[in-house]
Amino acid sequence: MYKLVVGTVKGGFVFSSEDRRTWRAEPQIFRGWKLTAVARSRSGRFLAGVSSQVYGTTVQVSDDLADWRQIEAGPAFDTDSGLKLEQIWRFNTATDVMYAAVAEAGLFKSDDDGDSWHPLDGLNQHPTRNSWVPGAGGLCAHALLVDARDPDRVWCGISAVGVFRSDDGGQTWTPKNAGVTKTVADLEHPDVGFCVHALAADPDDANKIYRQDHMGMYRSTDGGDSWENAENGLPSGFGFPIAIDLKTRTLFAFPQESSEYRMPPDGCFQVYRSRNRGDSWEQSGAGGDGASFAGVLRGSLVVDSEDPCGVYAGTTSGTVHISADGGDSWHELRATLPRILCVEIFSNA
Repeated sequence: MYKLVVGTVKGGFVFSSEDRRTWRAEPQIFRGWKLTAVARSRSGRFLAGVSSQVYGTTVQVSDDLADWRQIEAGPAFDTDSGLKLEQIWRFNTATDVMYAAVAEAGLFKSDDDGDSWHPLDGLNQHPTRNSWVPGAGGLCAHALLVDARDPDRVWCGISAVGVFRSDDGGQTWTPKNAGVTKTVADLEHPDVGFCVHALAADPDDANKIYRQDHMGMYRSTDGGDSWENAENGLPSGFGFPIAIDLKTRTLFAFPQESSEYRMPPDGCFQVYRSRNRGDSWEQSGAGGDGASFAGVLRGSLVVDSEDPCGVYAGTTSGTVHISADGGDSWHELRATLPRILCVEIFSNA
């Protein structure tokens, strides 16, 4: 059984399927709250980041995606830090030590399956912080990678600041943005001011990282120490999400025309893919009939682990597009939802 969880500005919508082609709607979760991040831990527990303008931001946990309870010791900045927890952007549950990336930009970790969360002050109070500038979506830490073979190596992407890497389990962090076009000029700290939108890593070699940035598509073969442009075949270097098929290493992205326009080229929903590790890109199959002027946000394009892989994209206009054959063909979920913030797929759920 597959469960597709779609987080929106008005709550979460869950759909189930046996074949990834026919989907059934389940009861809505977190009705009226913003659902901004969903993940499953190694123990099988589901985690959700939810926010309310009235009640604030919390981590919720569940065993079945239906019944949820709030974690009391969730992420929280010290009162004297001057920072406010606005929303949870991303969980990383690849190892027993889990991470949560949040806005106002910061990082927290948990080593007890999400029952308690602790700030990583090495990043949250980084010496360059006085030069951190928010992007259009705010000052948000949103992209997280962990090296499966060396869990002490962690990458975090912050808009509009850049990518940081820790080699000591999150105690200290170093900006890793060489070769990327700068978004925000800063004379005091020249190694920040880069607006990263998303990260994806090769599962066999964490040194091979792909980066969708405000100023282009990039890749690195040395763990982020240096970056090179990798947008050959894309109609635009600008976009938000990037995802990778863990079996074939095919990359998927959703380019948009420009940072001002932020709509798909030619008014057509179109996911692009690279089957040669970013050397070149091609259009995948058609994403539906008629014009589409909706974008796809950084947390709203995901890939499952099946063969061929399933690809799932949720748009800002509330439509969900699904491919069960690695992008060769697409169909649209028969539902129009509120503005979509995140999408996650779970098998055997």
